[in-house]
Amino acid sequence: MADPGATLLARLADAVGSAHVLTAAADTAPYLVDWRGRYHGTTPAVVRPGSTAEVAAVVGLCADAGVPVVPQGGNTGMCGGATPHRDGGEIVVALTRLDRIRALDTDNATITVEAGVTLHAVQQAASAAGLLFPLSLASEGSCTIGGNLSTNAGGTAVLRFGNTRDLTLGLEVVLADGRVWDGLRGLRKDNTGYDLKQLFIGGEGTLGIVTAAVMKLFPAPAARVTAFAAVADVEHALALLRHMKHSLGDRLTGFELISQFALGLSRKHHPALPDPLPGHPWYVLVQADDAAPGILAQVVEEALARAVEDGAASDATIAQSQDQAARLWALRENISEAQRREGPNVKHDISLPLSAIPGFLARSEAALCAAFSRARLVVFGHLGDGNLHYNLSAPEGGDAQSFMANAPAANRIVHDLVAAAGGSISAEHGIGQLKRTELRRYKSDLELDLMRRVKAALDPHGLLNPGKVL
Repeated sequence: MADPGATLLARLADAVGSAHVLTAAADTAPYLVDWRGRYHGTTPAVVRPGSTAEVAAVVGLCADAGVPVVPQGGNTGMCGGATPHRDGGEIVVALTRLDRIRALDTDNATITVEAGVTLHAVQQAASAAGLLFPLSLASEGSCTIGGNLSTNAGGTAVLRFGNTRDLTLGLEVVLADGRVWDGLRGLRKDNTGYDLKQLFIGGEGTLGIVTAAVMKLFPAPAARVTAFAAVADVEHALALLRHMKHSLGDRLTGFELISQFALGLSRKHHPALPDPLPGHPWYVLVQADDAAPGILAQVVEEALARAVEDGAASDATIAQSQDQAARLWALRENISEAQRREGPNVKHDISLPLSAIPGFLARSEAALCAAFSRARLVVFGHLGDGNLHYNLSAPEGGDAQSFMANAPAANRIVHDLVAAAGGSISAEHGIGQLKRTELRRYKSDLELDLMRRVKAALDPHGLLNPGKVL
């Protein structure tokens, strides 16, 4: 009798070509570990379909065989959502060959792209047409649109443009049984029933596999100003945010908070980066954009000068060139990589009402320092939309692995305080494997029941990315 596994692999090879069914250990290895190196899995094969039809064929064959699948994009996720489990039973469906930009409609200001297109490539295509795709992440050179949709990625421009969900007009999705839902509509208004696309955005591949999307575009900025400000504390950072919102309106695109320690860690591991305003406890990175050329730089300069005079900011500097602006942004964007080089760390991707952030930071620091006296707090994030990356690095020179054993206790302290303040334990990174247990603690029974009903309706046999989210 034929081996059922071998039969499935043969059918998958027929569907996508034998060159795109990877089974050798050396070939599959890059697909079996997450970016942070926290999760490691095994798989009978990594399958690399090159079209929506091939994705549908792969999913249909796996569904017929009762074999689960794990969709994977650029593999830059933070929560293990695209990594198979250790039992080796799941087929990894890597979507990076779905890399075509299908259409760019300048009149409708939309771009239709496949799931494997990198975020940077979408940005470049929009720019070439004189438009802007505003989603911006540190991993934009390697993360893919499918992954961004899967986790409802946020990034540095949410303050003005919203999350990936807010930038999405239509989707094409392969369902658990291999059928394809074509919802690629570029409409700003469409009230014909339930907005089905919202089920799949942020679903982490547990309800369907996104193969293409229609995304919103915007006028390209004709003027862009980047500034770096020092503030005494987070209360002053919020005062500066209020001030800049009042002065700039919707021209304020980014407002990033960086602690002195986070900035020092970034510069420690990237020593060529600047140290623009040394000696302050907190910093803010500000970006303003305007679609029309004019006096934006003057407006930002005057706004910051008033903020310093009023005491909201201690000092500020404005980038005088694109290179200077890029180097200021590199200070912020290299923090995560610096943490990775520094050693193991406990990450928290949280969001809070802006008004609750100072109190949360005070309470959490006191609680964490009492529990882990030598832990180093790495605090940074998208203050403009209430999203903090609130992380703990192991003590310098200490036993990092022993420190990481305290991760559950640290998570409990942070997440309980977040919940008490009306916040979320996952702002933009998703749930994956990392926060699945935490979700049960902080979601109501009714919410979890509704989520399970949706999962059962769309994936009744539990074959799409099992063990993630729920």
